[in-house]
Amino acid sequence: MTMRMMKCILAAISMSLTAGVAHADVTLSVLIDTNPESIASFDAVSKAYMEKHPDVSFDVEQRAGGSEGDNIIKTRLATGEMADIFQYNAGSLFQALKPEQTMADLSGLASEAGILDSFKKVVTGPDGHVRGIPFGPAMGGGIFYNRKIYAELGLTPPKTWADFMANNQKIKAAGKVAIAQTYGTTWTSQLFVLADFHNVQAEIPDFAANYTANKQKYADTPAALRGFEHLEEVAKGGFFNADFGAATFDDGMRMVATGEAAHYPNLTFGIGNIQQNFPDNLKDLGFFALPGTDAAKNGLTVWMPAALYVSAKSKHVEEAKKFVDWVGSKEACDLMAKVVSSGPYLVRGCELPKDIPPVVSDMLPYFETEGHATPALEFLSPVKGPALEQITVEVGTGIRSAKDAAVLYDQDVEKQAKQLGLPNW
Repeated sequence: MTMRMMKCILAAISMSLTAGVAHADVTLSVLIDTNPESIASFDAVSKAYMEKHPDVSFDVEQRAGGSEGDNIIKTRLATGEMADIFQYNAGSLFQALKPEQTMADLSGLASEAGILDSFKKVVTGPDGHVRGIPFGPAMGGGIFYNRKIYAELGLTPPKTWADFMANNQKIKAAGKVAIAQTYGTTWTSQLFVLADFHNVQAEIPDFAANYTANKQKYADTPAALRGFEHLEEVAKGGFFNADFGAATFDDGMRMVATGEAAHYPNLTFGIGNIQQNFPDNLKDLGFFALPGTDAAKNGLTVWMPAALYVSAKSKHVEEAKKFVDWVGSKEACDLMAKVVSSGPYLVRGCELPKDIPPVVSDMLPYFETEGHATPALEFLSPVKGPALEQITVEVGTGIRSAKDAAVLYDQDVEKQAKQLGLPNW
């Protein structure tokens, strides 16, 4: 055998081994948001999975939230540049992504048997196939409050809007910021409208169905208009922080936890922000549902967890499915619940640890009491206009009245409904 032949054989063996390694070792690309809870949860489940499957690794990328994040997701799906696995909302925003075309079918995964039907409904496409696995806890939309300020001023968590406004007046009279607003992170401006949906549903039980069928709108339904009016009222009341136009979500969570502000309307995933950045202040944080008109019907508007989806154009669909299938298991859920204990999980048998923060204890009774927790409208209707956060910023800054904002949002919703091909629009 000549030296040249030997070199050729060795080269062929080397190429074969390299090809074998490349085939065995898979790196899954992942796109998640910048929320500390998302990062901590994915870190926990990915490390545990790699211990079980040393041939799998992850290349994790983070994206912005709000409308900017929505556009990133839509653009990358449209251009075929989506990561193998991506995290995104369930409900109406999921439906807007044409899931039957852009996402892999996850209906046959073993973990589906343990996932609550209430979640599977909001990640099921128009073809009847489940496309997502729950990633993180369910969330409440309402008001974070500072316990120290409440104790100092002798206040109690309100159950009606009138009581909430009375608290704000007392806080303002004491020289404190009553309500943190953070329009530098525009999506946070929507909470007074979106988190009021439990109150809308309590007054008009069939509003979601009528809204989807184009039989009721925000502008001509007093109960639905009220969320815009609430935002207008607190803006005119002078309750906001001076820098509300530029402040960010991180600022808002810091302010309410440290006592720079008494209230901050937001989703309960913000608990993770405090656990990471201001753990010593976690005990000072409380939470209550957005108050309505009737104390007896006071309850919480609930957001389903985000989901993990597999891109239909992934080159590693089967490996990606195996991973998200494991994320949907009780074992993986228990891991996430240990690092992120900000709300209930939607996998059977998965429970929160006993040492949950006081703010989580404030939220759980709403879930445990019949009739006091209602899914947000975006989980009961596929219709959600993309411009709401810009419209609510205008209301909160005094540029637009509540009534005009509701009319404008109804027009925004109409465009979305027509794009979805819904009847009666």
